[in-house]
Amino acid sequence: MWCAVVFALLQLCKPSHSGPVVLDALAPLPDDVLAAGPQTLAFQSRAIENTGSVQTSLETSGRTSAQPFATSSLPPVTSTIAPKRATPVAYVAQAPLSATSSDIFNEPISTGALAANIGSRPDHPAPRKGILDPTAPKSTNKFYANLFLGNQANSVWSQPYSLQWSQGSGNAKSWGMSVSHIEADQKVFGPDAGANPVQYYVNPVGIQSLIFSAAELGPGMALTTDSLTAFSANANLVPNGASSPAITLPLVQGMGFVTAIYHSVTPHIDSSIFFRTISPLPSPKAGVTKYKLLLEDGHTWLLYATATNGAGLALTVASNTRLQASGPFEGTIQIAKNPNDVASQEQSYDTAAGAYPVSASLSASVDGISGSYTLSWAKGGNGSPLLMFALPHHAHSMDAATSAGKTSIQLQTTVKGLATGVIGDSWTMLEPDLPTSIGFAPWNPTSGTTQPISAAAQQAINSAGSSELSQDMDAQSNLNSMYYSGKALSKFATAIYAVHDLGGNTGLAAAGLDRLKAAFARFTSNTQQFPLVYESAWGGVVSTASYATGDPGVDFGNTFYNDHHFHWSYFIHAAAIIGYLDPSWLPANKEWVNTLIRDAANPSPKDPYFPVSRSFDWYHGHSWAKGLFDSGDGKDEESTSEDALFSYAMKMWGHVTGDVAMEARGNLMLAVQKRAFAEYFLMEVGNVNQPAVFVGNRVTGILFENKCDHVTYFGANPEYIEGIHMIPINPSSSYTRNENFVREEWAQYFDHGRVDQVAGGWRGILYSNLALIDPKAAYGWFSGPSFDPQYLDNGATRTWYLALSAGLGGST
Repeated sequence: MWCAVVFALLQLCKPSHSGPVVLDALAPLPDDVLAAGPQTLAFQSRAIENTGSVQTSLETSGRTSAQPFATSSLPPVTSTIAPKRATPVAYVAQAPLSATSSDIFNEPISTGALAANIGSRPDHPAPRKGILDPTAPKSTNKFYANLFLGNQANSVWSQPYSLQWSQGSGNAKSWGMSVSHIEADQKVFGPDAGANPVQYYVNPVGIQSLIFSAAELGPGMALTTDSLTAFSANANLVPNGASSPAITLPLVQGMGFVTAIYHSVTPHIDSSIFFRTISPLPSPKAGVTKYKLLLEDGHTWLLYATATNGAGLALTVASNTRLQASGPFEGTIQIAKNPNDVASQEQSYDTAAGAYPVSASLSASVDGISGSYTLSWAKGGNGSPLLMFALPHHAHSMDAATSAGKTSIQLQTTVKGLATGVIGDSWTMLEPDLPTSIGFAPWNPTSGTTQPISAAAQQAINSAGSSELSQDMDAQSNLNSMYYSGKALSKFATAIYAVHDLGGNTGLAAAGLDRLKAAFARFTSNTQQFPLVYESAWGGVVSTASYATGDPGVDFGNTFYNDHHFHWSYFIHAAAIIGYLDPSWLPANKEWVNTLIRDAANPSPKDPYFPVSRSFDWYHGHSWAKGLFDSGDGKDEESTSEDALFSYAMKMWGHVTGDVAMEARGNLMLAVQKRAFAEYFLMEVGNVNQPAVFVGNRVTGILFENKCDHVTYFGANPEYIEGIHMIPINPSSSYTRNENFVREEWAQYFDHGRVDQVAGGWRGILYSNLALIDPKAAYGWFSGPSFDPQYLDNGATRTWYLALSAGLGGST
């Protein structure tokens, strides 16, 4: 039978009614491949490789087990701070904020040199393996980073597909780029698969459903990348000894087809699952050859080939693992999964076949509380409309014109539910409830304001403030960690704001502000223990800690671009409060703070120093914390709350400095995060995007691109896992953490006195979170006579917690 199959497919070389068919770039028309008809391959005794492998343990490369706040005991206060002037003022609610801008990503924050005190160097300890762009700033936290990290063997996730350089592995022994898509029933749950909720679920990797390869590829070849942007990158497969690629794959988030551009090489389409049936189909449009491929796992894939000269692509069977052409091919080959062989979905794929995205751009505008953002794709190919996959948070916020392009195609993503195929070259999403009224004060989502604060609460705020602002701000922020140092500055800034605006004690606030500015000056002068440096190898500002120590994981991996949005958020937040209380401080310090924002959230490719949006992923709707560490499960995010803190801090810094576009970006980011957090991270009863047996965890824990694990890098206590998505409770927390979610989470883990069994600063974190749903209970606990400071972590103050719970209605 095997010989008969090969013979039948080789009939493509013989004349047909459409004219001669010869397997070279000049011969067949697309429909000439129909002569062979469907071919069923002989059964193979080898096992199909459709289970892949999973990493069930927590991957900790570049991560430490340290708590998210300094755990050393604070020294006792030996003297009380003296107010500068005794002129308390009556409490006045902060005026609502509003920003209107028509194009908030058009202009960079700056194109000039960095803050003068930040030095530069040309090197970085993470090698740029195979990156062809020599000088441009390079994205470090994006989906494609595994292509240039480590041994380049880990997968990348464009969603809903993943890709992996095969490197001669699997049944196919191919050296091409493998493509995989994981169904819901392939997810692996554990460690007790019968539990509800399970601790984790993970998608298998290494399943080589289809592989783009070529006769010219083999041992000694190279994988290179170029055109690294916020949404896309090119992956190039370069033969051994060659100077140019055999195959280029433009990888774009959400791409409807996986597309390979063949550069006059002989195509191989491989599979480690085995081909069962190969069906040539009528051309869906001029110049496009079409095949249906049924694999031995029962799933159907569609293949479309578009030659630059309009000829067809005839594929013959070399084995159950390989289809091949007989000669060089110049053009594109595209594949897409149609798992249940649904005709209407196949028609949608036909509509878009031949076109492919090469990059994406982002634009947005806001008008009061209404905002919209648009993803637009540059494309190549034959001019057909694009098919792109939308995640649930996209699908639920699309405008009418974008929604009209939705198809019936839905494919499972790895960690974000079902992706929907949408036909169109751009999408516009609407966010009608921007948090423009959120300022520095506690924010009640029902009224959109701060609730009245009683005189007794003001007295309690000022009493706590007098004690806590007497602490040694300089010592608490003079640490060997940018993260811990920033948290200290932010906590004191919040306490100063509380006594000034909410306690009405301007004298105490002024005295505290002087101390805070002096402590902050260590960082703007770049004289902290590990100064910052701009390194031009990747293009960013990093701590020099890893340069000095040789430890990539020191300070949570800051030098390797881990957690920059977390670390910088605390400095930006503290600076915003300082600038609000003392505008004269801004001119000398604005450039330094803006440098941090440019590093993590540069809005424009016009900035020559930084990549666009290093941390925040405008496709996924949240940030990725992992930087230059290769990872079997991809990028990850452990703290939604610190992710949101960056957006909030940037919004407030934009407000106090008069940068309307920056303030608008912060508002829009918070709105997108609110939506994405509810869809994927903060799981209320009835969440449909996460597996039903995982939803009961309430938070995802660590969400990787390929895995969700209800745990933290520093332990598995419930207060750790839930609390890392709370800290620090700030005015935007009432917006990003839905009230119903907070109630469900509290009832599951902490009610009926369980919160009072939690030790240390985590107890204070939990009670501050309780203020979002029961401010009276929270205020009663923080203001009670038996309150013990041991329940405050080193990044928190009783002053702020009293002000927060009182301002949410706890003192009336």
